[in-house]
Amino acid sequence: MNETQKLGPLLIGIAGTELEPQDVESLQHPAVGGVVLFTRNYASPAQLQDLTSAIRERSGRALLITVDHEGGRVQRFREGFTPLPPLAVLGRMYQERAEVGLDMAYRHGRVMATELLVLGVDMSFAPVLDLDRGSRVIGDRSFGSDPAAVAALAGHYLAGMHDAGMKTCGKHFPGHGSVEADSHTDDVVDARPLDEILKSDLGPFAKVVQELDSVMMAHVAYPSVDPEPAGYSKRWIIEMLRQEWGYTGTVLSDDLVMHAALIAGKLADRLEAALHAGCDAALVCDPESARELLQQLGDAPADATAALSRLHGRCQHTAAEIETVGEWRHWKQSIRDLEHSKWV
Repeated sequence: MNETQKLGPLLIGIAGTELEPQDVESLQHPAVGGVVLFTRNYASPAQLQDLTSAIRERSGRALLITVDHEGGRVQRFREGFTPLPPLAVLGRMYQERAEVGLDMAYRHGRVMATELLVLGVDMSFAPVLDLDRGSRVIGDRSFGSDPAAVAALAGHYLAGMHDAGMKTCGKHFPGHGSVEADSHTDDVVDARPLDEILKSDLGPFAKVVQELDSVMMAHVAYPSVDPEPAGYSKRWIIEMLRQEWGYTGTVLSDDLVMHAALIAGKLADRLEAALHAGCDAALVCDPESARELLQQLGDAPADATAALSRLHGRCQHTAAEIETVGEWRHWKQSIRDLEHSKWV
């Protein structure tokens, strides 16, 4: 693996639990800068360790290896991992006893990040900062409906991730939680005025933005600000996030194969639109779509080396070493016990 090799702006999906020749060809393409793993890529902790090692070795570069591992219904790896409750459970705990909810938010982030890092996964796209205000796709993935509570819990969750050695990703900017439609399957429009969005959905992002190593954009259009979905919008990314808020971290487009992303045309056009709007990198999670796109790209459409390299994880201990620490075992068990708690 050559850590000095450039990284392209695409984070792509691969098909299975082992690398096939077509996967290796894709990973070696200069437009690729990382991988997004799914349940289809997982069989066991040992297999995952082998896969992440193979990705780095066979690609010849320090590709960023990522996953959605929020907990609840969005936990890609199950067997051999601590079952993580959805973030809404932490929100309910916070409403009853704030200090307990905050402590468990830290533990949740710390356990989640540590278990991934020891097996070679750099980053989980977490935490969700959306509010739970009627969205079908967000729901219990959110800490709750109150912006101040979500921000407080997120701050402790982020600290847990950082203390484990994992970089963070706040999503889905500027907020996907207050509109019912699901951007995976529908066009999504949030017609509220900017003032209302600022006072609600943007609250958690504004509070913790400087603690976020990356931000993932929502495939949601907010016509009071820009008719384009946020991931294609210079108004949201460059003017607000970069210039008005002073954000200097990495900006990611959500999966360009999602329905709400199709508005920008063919896949190559969608990638161009996202990069032109200010995204540093974009996800293409379907392996076949990624291969087709890479065949059309002669070279990397942008250099994402700096933006993606700063998201690499840092793990200083092996899984066996960490298991000797009593506090670590207690944290894991306390998270596991939430499965049967009154808050679930």
